[in-house]
Amino acid sequence: MNRPRPNKSHAGEHTTAGPPGGLATVLRHDLPASAVVFLIAVPLSLGIAAATGAPLMAGLISAVVGGIVAGALSGAPLQVSGPAAGMVVITAGIIAEYGWAATAAITLAAGGVQILFGLSKLGRLALSLSPAVVHGMLAGIGVSIAIGQLTVVLGGTAATSVFDNLAKLFTTDVRWTALLVGALTVLVLVLWPKVPRASVVPAPLVAVLAATVVGSGMDVTRVDLPDDPLGQVVLPQMPSGSFAGIVFAVLTVAVVASVESMLSAVAVDKLHDGPRADFDRELVAQGTANAVAGALGGLPVTGVIVRSSTNVAAGARTRASTVLHGLWIAVFVLALGWVLELIPMAALAGVLVVMGARLVSVRRMRALWRHGEFSAYAVTVLGVVALGLVEGVLLGVTAAALRSLHRLTRSSVRIEQEPDGWRVVIRGSLVFLGVGRLVRGLRTIPLGQRVVLELHIDFLDHGAYEAIDDWRVGYERLGGHVEVDEVHDTWFSKARKGIPALRKTPLSPLPRWFAPWSHWQRHRHVTVPRPRADADPMIRGMREFERTTAPLVRPFLAELGARGQRPRQLFITCADSRVVPNLITTSGPGDLFCVRNIGNLVPLDGDDSVGAAIEYAVEVLAVETIAVCGHSDCGAMKAVVHGSTRPGTQLHGWLKAVEPSLIRFHAGESDLPPVERLSVANVAQQLDNLMAYPSVREAVATRSLRLVGMYFDISAARVYLVDPERDGLVRC
Repeated sequence: MNRPRPNKSHAGEHTTAGPPGGLATVLRHDLPASAVVFLIAVPLSLGIAAATGAPLMAGLISAVVGGIVAGALSGAPLQVSGPAAGMVVITAGIIAEYGWAATAAITLAAGGVQILFGLSKLGRLALSLSPAVVHGMLAGIGVSIAIGQLTVVLGGTAATSVFDNLAKLFTTDVRWTALLVGALTVLVLVLWPKVPRASVVPAPLVAVLAATVVGSGMDVTRVDLPDDPLGQVVLPQMPSGSFAGIVFAVLTVAVVASVESMLSAVAVDKLHDGPRADFDRELVAQGTANAVAGALGGLPVTGVIVRSSTNVAAGARTRASTVLHGLWIAVFVLALGWVLELIPMAALAGVLVVMGARLVSVRRMRALWRHGEFSAYAVTVLGVVALGLVEGVLLGVTAAALRSLHRLTRSSVRIEQEPDGWRVVIRGSLVFLGVGRLVRGLRTIPLGQRVVLELHIDFLDHGAYEAIDDWRVGYERLGGHVEVDEVHDTWFSKARKGIPALRKTPLSPLPRWFAPWSHWQRHRHVTVPRPRADADPMIRGMREFERTTAPLVRPFLAELGARGQRPRQLFITCADSRVVPNLITTSGPGDLFCVRNIGNLVPLDGDDSVGAAIEYAVEVLAVETIAVCGHSDCGAMKAVVHGSTRPGTQLHGWLKAVEPSLIRFHAGESDLPPVERLSVANVAQQLDNLMAYPSVREAVATRSLRLVGMYFDISAARVYLVDPERDGLVRC
């Protein structure tokens, strides 16, 4: 039975966001969450409106529209939209140049552009963002908010700049009543989750209520709403000015609002375990909300991470929370504004301080450090704090791109001396940016030596090829010998033939692990005949194993050696050199207990070797499967069909065990050629022969062992299962 996943209450941790669960889900989770978001959205919306120079009512209009319109249409159900701090500088500049009514019209037009962005499927570009940048953005916003709201907790007012707020921390005259209310709010937020079963009521809501009650008799600054909200509504007017300037303003609002919304949606996805955001739909929702907000005289609307993370942390499960928070703002502003005016600003500031601090995740920083992504994270944090959201993200993306470029162009070079010369092992991607270090290393090799360039590379551009080849030509001109051994792909060969390097290829397992010796021992670029001290291909293969493969598999084999063998399959197959059990079953050391003989036979005459292996596998190793694998073009089956073995030889005597298979062959019908048909019939017969062993028969009866017939088509590199009932083949 599946257990429900716990809902975690801290921003930055994961919570479950599932599909609509009916009225019970809305009442239990979304309704309380919407109240928490509502309490935070009102002062934020008022503060952003004041910072831009717009009417205070414009901020509340955008909060309502962002909640109801964007929330109802959203592709990111838990994202909360409204006026955003990231748009303050842009909006303030447009208001200063065109006036407020024209700014509303520009917002309306920008909404239309955003809708076009969504319909053009541009939202998916948000998925290209580095997680380090997204988490850095969250942390930067968290730091900015926490520092700004600390000044409010001390009794001052927050500025738009982080540095101004830092200065205010040391210059603001502390109002002890505000500090007491703010400290109480923070304390409740920290301690409330530790109370048993306290998650039923969100901690921010409890903290605000407690601070409001305690601060009811104190001289503290409280929420201040306009006396005549509807009287401050300003409808949009066509802006006057150059057409190019107006278009630029519209595109600026559309692009920045879209980027901020997508960044927020990506970040919110990392805060919960529910359905992922549909970014194209979210762009359409944001565009629609901006068009409506502009038409009603509101500020530009974007997805905002502070309210969104609060929404997730408060336990929201569906888009109902976002829509309800917009409704609460509308109702309270119009009818119950006096209730909101009871709340101390220091209480709301305390909530934001804690929420901002929780966006800075030490656990995430440690993970990014381990994965080498901390530089992009740190650059993003510092950029967001010092310059602003968009600038910080752009800096972070640049840092992440430079880090990726460094990794993509980085190659490792190992130069080592061997008894008969030098070996240069190169791994990674070879491009012109990183070839200088390689060439400097090559030039340290003494002249007149035999040098092997062993290439484990997934890309080689023309600049890198020319640098290596120029060195090779010069080295050989001075009496040296150079051999290029391409382990992964054939980039060097293709470059010599003039084939362009169009794309990177993934590093695959070493070809020499499954290719014949002739494939890799002779396929080398040698200009002078190589000394034949190790002419035996098996000896060369053993040396290659010791040098390249053994260091990779030694820890794993050491573990296998310590615990003993525990194979789950007995694999009986032909001794044919073209049949490689581990290759066709994608298995490794310790997986298969193998028996190989001419014709993959299980003789009924009590052959000691095969019988001992079967008994050991079943009784001692307790294998779960016995597989008998025949193959195409089998020499043993050819000898039986054509009667080509000499009487009196051991081979002739061994192949007498095929006679039951031959009888089965003549009794069956198949479209296969005779040799292949006999191979299939022989596999089916060996399965019957296995049942003559008491240990096998007993294990099959208790269902602790199953028997499987297989047929390997060598030319097609395809494995079939054998149906023993009709001696036919079935695709795996």
